[in-house]
Amino acid sequence: MDLAELSTEQVLRRDIPWETYMSTKLISGTSLQLLRRYDHRSESHRAQLLDDDGPAYARVFVRVLRDIFKEETVEYVLALIDGMLEANLKRARLFHDKTLADEDTYEPFLKRKQNREYVCMYYFLSKVLLWKGNWFLQEKSCKILALIASARPKNQNGTVANGEASNSKKSFTTVDDVLIRLVKWLCEQLKKPSHPTRGVPTAINCLATLLKEPVVRSSFVQVDGIKLLVPLISPASTQQSIQLLYETCLCMWLLSYYEPAIEYLATSRTLPRLIDVVKSSTKEKVVRVVVLTFKNLLSKGMLGAQMVDLQLPQVIQSLKAQAWSDEDLLEALKYLEEGLKDNIKKLSSYDKYKQDVLLGHLDWSPMHKDPIFWRENITNFEENDFQIFRVLITILDTSSDPRTLAVACFDLSQFIQHHPAGRIIVTDLKAKERVMKLMNHENAEVTKNALLCIQWLFLGAKYASFLQA
Repeated sequence: MDLAELSTEQVLRRDIPWETYMSTKLISGTSLQLLRRYDHRSESHRAQLLDDDGPAYARVFVRVLRDIFKEETVEYVLALIDGMLEANLKRARLFHDKTLADEDTYEPFLKRKQNREYVCMYYFLSKVLLWKGNWFLQEKSCKILALIASARPKNQNGTVANGEASNSKKSFTTVDDVLIRLVKWLCEQLKKPSHPTRGVPTAINCLATLLKEPVVRSSFVQVDGIKLLVPLISPASTQQSIQLLYETCLCMWLLSYYEPAIEYLATSRTLPRLIDVVKSSTKEKVVRVVVLTFKNLLSKGMLGAQMVDLQLPQVIQSLKAQAWSDEDLLEALKYLEEGLKDNIKKLSSYDKYKQDVLLGHLDWSPMHKDPIFWRENITNFEENDFQIFRVLITILDTSSDPRTLAVACFDLSQFIQHHPAGRIIVTDLKAKERVMKLMNHENAEVTKNALLCIQWLFLGAKYASFLQA
């Protein structure tokens, strides 16, 4: 059977030879009794057993995974754990019970014995989590590790309560070890999934669980994980793709609390993609998590200005006109409406202009043809050694958008007109050559404004003004 298509139901129909394992001393008599009470029982019966003696079952499952290496048995126990957690996520806390202080809860999911030796699966993380080629083991271990790690109790300095008893001489797997290894494996799944249809959704599902952890956020940003999420932010139609989109946006919301992640979000195409999603989505949970992300980002750096530039205020007005039931969403929409209004008031025209240039997308907004804008702000172009002006010149080489090229040429002509040393600066920065190339552009709007710029450069104000008129 193809292990990639192995189902939980198929695995749970197996009869595991627990008595044989006891006779070979791989499990104890007590463990056998517990397993036989639990094995092939109804969900309600198992629930009662876990309510009565949950930590004992958690201990038995960990020890089986630690000591037994037969693949069918490992799959079976992972399916049992997955089932108990799926029925009640709070049961993940059972693996951190104080009675398990001498058990290394995490190690069985990350290491396996082969030929009587431990092989650290960190070595294989770029390809597998447990055993090469077995997706069932990878998927279950990934999901279980994420839930157990996120449910751990923490003391005041954030260390793990379970597995760090001061009187224990045994070396335990630390939770940071687990999370860092897991993040690397998850990123590998986003790059090159082990399973063609379930690899990426499984990775995103686990990240949505784990990104509340500071060490996960840090590790994920360090390995450049955010850029793997951005392509997944696009309007969805099927139920499966909507769930993937929701969990991806949930990851972005969790990352919006982390400053180094925000720096990446400000310089990537994340905001435009999120806005496209919220404009087209009818699923309230998707809209909610995206709007809450905008709320977190509104006051961060120039992101408020970007939101204004990307016409988010109009989108918010459209969303407010719809019938939503979630109170957090309604409150966030009101917050964004007021916050974006304040942003528009606070932002000077030059701030908006800078944002346009840095984004590389120029249009005929009123400021470009406003003489007052150029007179009042011309000295601002000198900031940081003419940084914005240099970027404007770079756009002439890098942009393929005719409207952007036309506006950039026009802005150069305005700079020449209004700055006392405009012609000298334009010549020194090699802008003339770039503009002259655009005089032969296939777009008439581009050639017109390139010609205007050259006229200002060569003919002087008197004649250029006459020709422009």
